[in-house]
Amino acid sequence: MAPLSGEWLEALKGEFHQPYYTKLYKTVMQEYQTRKIFPPADDMFNAFHFTPLSQVKVVILGQDPYHNDGQAHGLCFSVKKDVEIPPSLVNIYQELHDDLGCYIPDNGYLEKWARQGVLMLNTVLTVRAHQANSHRGIGWEQFTDAAIRILNEQDRPIVFLLWGRPAQMKKSMLNNPKHLILEAPHPSPLSAYRGFFGCRHFSKTNEFLIQNGLEPIDWQIENNTQQEIKE
Repeated sequence: MAPLSGEWLEALKGEFHQPYYTKLYKTVMQEYQTRKIFPPADDMFNAFHFTPLSQVKVVILGQDPYHNDGQAHGLCFSVKKDVEIPPSLVNIYQELHDDLGCYIPDNGYLEKWARQGVLMLNTVLTVRAHQANSHRGIGWEQFTDAAIRILNEQDRPIVFLLWGRPAQMKKSMLNNPKHLILEAPHPSPLSAYRGFFGCRHFSKTNEFLIQNGLEPIDWQIENNTQQEIKE
C-alpha cells in the first residue's frame, strides 16, 4: 500500500493506530498477494494524494472502485485515459453538457478535477476483480468516515455532492453550516433519470464557490489529443 503523505497523513494518523486499521491493512495486503485487486496498490490513496486537505473545495463520494481490468486508478468515477468511459460517467458528462455547455470528451480521466480541489473519494478504496462491493465491510468505511468527519470540521466552505443513497447516508456526519450539501440520484443508468439529469450540481457548486471568494472549478475534461498537446 502506497503510504499516505503530507496533510492527509497528519490529519488521519490517529486512524493508523486503531485496531480496525491493523486488521484492514492485513486483510488488504493478503488480498493483493493472493487475488487480483483494483486499483493497483500504488493508486489506492490517489484521491488523497491528488487533493491535499487544505485544497479541498468540493467532495464527490463514490462507493467502491470500478472492478474491471484497467479502469480504477483511485478517483471515484474516473478511469484511465485509454479505457472506455463507464455508463455513470457518460451520464455525468451529459449533465455537465446540459448544465454548463461542456463538450463530451473522448476519455474518462478526471485527474484535472482532483488537481483543482475536487476530492473524489470512494467510501471503499479497493475491490476484487469483477466482484463489485467485495471489500465492503472490511474496514474501509471506518477509515473514509474519519476523512469525511475531518472535512466536515474544516473552517471554510466546502461543497459535498451526494449522489445516490449510499453517499446520502453520510449526510448525518455533515453539520457544519459553512458547507453546501447537494443531493441527487446516482448518475447510474438505472437512476439518472430520477433527477440526476437536471440537478445542475456543477453550476450550483461554482456559484457557491464564487460567492465565497473561491476560484470555480473548470469542469471541462479535454480530449486526449488536446491533453497531449498541453503536455
